[in-house]
Amino acid sequence: MSNKANPEQAEPTELERALKECKRGFLSVGLFSLFINILMLVPAIYMLQVYDRALGSRSVDTLIMLTLVVVGLFVTMALLQMVRSAILVRVGNNIDKKLGEKIFSSMFKQAIDKPERQSAQPLTDLTTLRQFLTGQGPIAFFDGPWLPIFIAVLFMFHPWFGVFAIVAALILLALAYANEKMTGKMLAEAGQASIQSTQYASSCLRNAEVVHAMGMENNLKSRWGNRHLDFLLNQGDASDRAGILTNASKTLRMMFQSLMLGLGAYLAIEQEITPGMVIAGSILMGRALAPLDLMIGSWKGFSGARSAYERLQELFRSYYSERQSMPLPSPEGSVSINSLVVVPPGAQAPSLRGVGFELQKGDMLAIVGPSAAGKSSLARAMLGVWPVANGTVRLDGADIHQWDKNQLGPHIGYLPQDIELFEGTISENICRFGELDPAKVVEAAKLAGVHQLILRLPNGYDTQIAVVGGVLSGGQRQRIGLARAVYGEPSLVVLDEPNSNLDDQGEQALLVALEELKRREVTVALITHRKPILRLVDKMLVLSDGQVAGFGERDDVMRALQDGQIAIGQGKAKEAKSGQTKQGGGA
Repeated sequence: MSNKANPEQAEPTELERALKECKRGFLSVGLFSLFINILMLVPAIYMLQVYDRALGSRSVDTLIMLTLVVVGLFVTMALLQMVRSAILVRVGNNIDKKLGEKIFSSMFKQAIDKPERQSAQPLTDLTTLRQFLTGQGPIAFFDGPWLPIFIAVLFMFHPWFGVFAIVAALILLALAYANEKMTGKMLAEAGQASIQSTQYASSCLRNAEVVHAMGMENNLKSRWGNRHLDFLLNQGDASDRAGILTNASKTLRMMFQSLMLGLGAYLAIEQEITPGMVIAGSILMGRALAPLDLMIGSWKGFSGARSAYERLQELFRSYYSERQSMPLPSPEGSVSINSLVVVPPGAQAPSLRGVGFELQKGDMLAIVGPSAAGKSSLARAMLGVWPVANGTVRLDGADIHQWDKNQLGPHIGYLPQDIELFEGTISENICRFGELDPAKVVEAAKLAGVHQLILRLPNGYDTQIAVVGGVLSGGQRQRIGLARAVYGEPSLVVLDEPNSNLDDQGEQALLVALEELKRREVTVALITHRKPILRLVDKMLVLSDGQVAGFGERDDVMRALQDGQIAIGQGKAKEAKSGQTKQGGGA
């Protein structure tokens, strides 16, 4: 399922490609930053000219002309800053557009491979990265490299001005480095703790009815509180340290700017510089140190963006591939499973071992066995939802994992044991949120025996479905899920306990639907123990402890079960010496 590779040898990830494609935008921002920082010299030069020229000559005309020129340059600088910010906003939005759908796909692959990490956090990480790129943080990093411009001008004023500026800049750089060392790890741990506490709260909310009915809220709240406390402690400690360094940086910058005035006054007294240079030097000093001060203040946002970047890199390295499989013909529905071994995601022991059997087009198979026998694991493996540790699952001769899921999806019907409907209308759920074809939606609803039920709802097929609860009962949700499974013209339909929530009327409708699927020669695999359904199937597969205890024609397998030739419960198939049941796969 995953697409893992050595990071040192792997090709650039989608995130790296997206950032590389925005290279021109970043270069433009750097170019604009150069001109903006050159224009930042205007206040100092204006002050220098006012003190040394306008006041010295007592010329109002000179003052007016200097002022007009300065106003024009300030307007130009403001326009350049607006364009620079607009470019960063568009760069961030372009990255979001390029990666959003790819992250969405990778999230689902990760959720299947690692169910414990089911979360929309990658989308939050993308938002964090985009917001940082469009904020003030990058401005500090783009303005920082132009610090030598201001230091060079200060050296032109007087060598001591330049030396003092270098010392001040080194001190602030040391504070920035200390900020990273003291808070970087703690902010990363705080971010991870925040993600875990949010995921835990979300899982509790998904089961709100059970929590409310059984009075579990306080217990769950306590467990969530412990996780959230870890986040608060790390966040608080990191913020305390960052606050000390940030305030120290601001104080030092103001102090250095004031000390520059004192140094300038001393040099002016010694008649080594003009009075105008005193004020201009102080202004340049403040401007030179401003990016470093902003960099320290934005370090928390930078750390969050860096953590988000690293998580997205891990996601893309493991779960995203643009490799497209060659389109295959529409499947007819023959299934071949050979020596199948399945280890559920996140587990250590296999839930299926050495399973093998074959189904021809139009076969209807009943999968039976005790709890934890591996029935649902087999259903997921048949559809390619779970990876296989060994063996193969083939649909029309092709490995199920070689099929492009978007191409194969319309030919597959699946009704899981836990019914999952999505926010939207009933009609949208039935047509799988694809192009809405009313005729096909009604046909699928009639096939599932749910058409009249839907019409009795206040808004019929336009009734809105909530993710959980809502106006539909468990049985109604299951029957709509069945309509979704048979929508279109599926070649293979897999039903996991399709009648677990059905009443007599619903079960009768299910039987009618199965008979129609059989008439259409749709291959059906269903997990059930209900005898009325068993009368419709052609073949039976008996699982016990993840192994095949029996497989064959329905009547043969049922006779073997009744005669004790197949025993279930100890994980091994026990066969009588006479009349052995033919099996398509061994234990």
